[in-house]
Amino acid sequence: MTFTLPLSGEYLAKLNNADLVRPDQLLGAHVVTQDGVDGVRFTVWAPNAQHVAVVGDFNGWSAFETPMQHAEGGWGFWTAFVQGARHGQTYKYAVTGRDNQTTWKADPYARTSELRPKTASVVWQDQPYTWQDDAWMGSRDQGPERPISVYELHLGSWMRDEHNWFMNYRDLAPRIADYVQDLGYTHVELMGVMEHPFDGSWGYQVTGYYAPSARFGTPEDFKFLVDTLHARGIGVLLDWVPGHFPTDEVGLARWDGEALYEYADPRKGFHPDWNTYVFDYGRNEVVMFLIGSALKWLEDYHIDGLRVDAVASMLYLNFSRPDGQWIPNIYGGQENLEAIAFFKRLNDVVHHRAPGAIMVAEESTNFPGVTAPEGLDFDYKWAMGWMNDTLAYFEEDPIYRKYNHHKITFFDVYRNTERFMLAVSHDEVVHLKQSLVNKLPGDWYAQRAGLRSFLGLQWTLPGKKLLFMGQEFAQRTEWNHDEGLPWYVLDYPEHRGVHDWLRDLNRLYSQHPAMHRGDHRPEGLQWVAGDDRDSSVYAFVRRDPHTDAWLLVVANLTPVYRENYSVGVPQAGQYRVLLDSDAGVYGGFGTLQHDLHTRAEESHGQPQRLLLNLAPNGVLILELERA
Repeated sequence: MTFTLPLSGEYLAKLNNADLVRPDQLLGAHVVTQDGVDGVRFTVWAPNAQHVAVVGDFNGWSAFETPMQHAEGGWGFWTAFVQGARHGQTYKYAVTGRDNQTTWKADPYARTSELRPKTASVVWQDQPYTWQDDAWMGSRDQGPERPISVYELHLGSWMRDEHNWFMNYRDLAPRIADYVQDLGYTHVELMGVMEHPFDGSWGYQVTGYYAPSARFGTPEDFKFLVDTLHARGIGVLLDWVPGHFPTDEVGLARWDGEALYEYADPRKGFHPDWNTYVFDYGRNEVVMFLIGSALKWLEDYHIDGLRVDAVASMLYLNFSRPDGQWIPNIYGGQENLEAIAFFKRLNDVVHHRAPGAIMVAEESTNFPGVTAPEGLDFDYKWAMGWMNDTLAYFEEDPIYRKYNHHKITFFDVYRNTERFMLAVSHDEVVHLKQSLVNKLPGDWYAQRAGLRSFLGLQWTLPGKKLLFMGQEFAQRTEWNHDEGLPWYVLDYPEHRGVHDWLRDLNRLYSQHPAMHRGDHRPEGLQWVAGDDRDSSVYAFVRRDPHTDAWLLVVANLTPVYRENYSVGVPQAGQYRVLLDSDAGVYGGFGTLQHDLHTRAEESHGQPQRLLLNLAPNGVLILELERA
């Protein structure tokens, strides 16, 4: 149940001074009883307005019926109590700026909204909901030594009903839980959950920072989805977009007739790439609005973490701007000092108020200390460099890969500078970029083998994992936000094989500590063969720093069969294959290994060696069976 603070100068002063981290408990529409009378208290921030009125179902949508009054304190807050207004009614604010122009605005703090294309806010009093996830919330551990593999999905196009329409959160809940649990993922990351007016923005141009999208149901329906996933041991991350907001007139843009939530100067306050506004991170009320939004999801909806979109665009004043089109900071530099301070405050508040929740940065530059406590203090950072290098390597004709052999090993140069998540997201498979399998060279068989080897490397190299929906079964079409996934292809063995390979990779990754406990430790990865560029073969050991348990990974990334390839190993004995991407069950040829007992001969700087048969575009994962 959302707590409602009394409207007083004390709390308004806290908000003005950036000391009220849940401003939604004060502002917005709250069903209350005032002096024994039931109604709704509306409170909004509009310091530049000449006049504000609340309009809605309760007053015939008249801009003259319910004028709002200045709240005490003089900080630009307006309030009105509407007797008889109730849960479920729609409303907006009629805001008259200093230019005498009146615009009808949605409530920035609305808890839910009308289904687009309608844009009114909805008075929402939390409905009874009994959470069943106390055990999960009290024991969740998403730390750097835990396995984290994330299935990124867009609710509007993961699955649709028979009429190609959105499904309800409650209908989606068991379907997502069954599928993700079977695949062995530890988390889902949900796109497009926060209210947004345009389907084609995929949820990245948000108008309702406190509202689950009405496309899929009510706030309680969304709670049911989260609760269901928690019951299956699946964490829930959300995309969260504090970097920009759309120019829609009904939204945050020039909310009281002037720049309010955005920087006033377009050289700081407007994103030319996205045609959106940039939040003013130097304004206390804006910082509290954003931090309050983060806490709303983490505290009230039991979300396990937020993936913060477009962090680089916030950190740099010259992001995507030519010389002369940006404003340096007070020291003449390119960093947005206010945004940096915002991130520090945000992550500090989240880590204190929502123990166990994680913050993940999509940050594409070499900004130092993104995941350092003395830096921005995120928990994880997307490894954009790894993603770009690895995709570029795999997209190349195999005959030329030896000239870019370093693209696979280069990640090891900097992998310990941050806590990284190896992410292949929706951005890589949208219009004109092709699906993951179709990026790869060769015929259909070679493409699938290449995809299996790509996933094999992603899941065995150090770093947490993220993969966008559909790529786990070799979806051939590009992602289309207006259609559900082509689930029928799972009836075909060639697609099912890739799906099962990803499922077994997930299980091995979670079950073997060597595959995740050393993700962010130097000793977690040891290259055995990283320089055989002529063969495009890589071999490395993943090691558990605590027990010294280890697994061997060998990848042959050309469509050439290599018989009796010598690989050095640190220990003598009989080995066995745990996973082989070329196994027939995954759609491969089923290359056989004739003898997996070591020979006492030095190779690759190791005292023993194995002779392996390496399938074309194949990945092997082996362990010492007995010494």
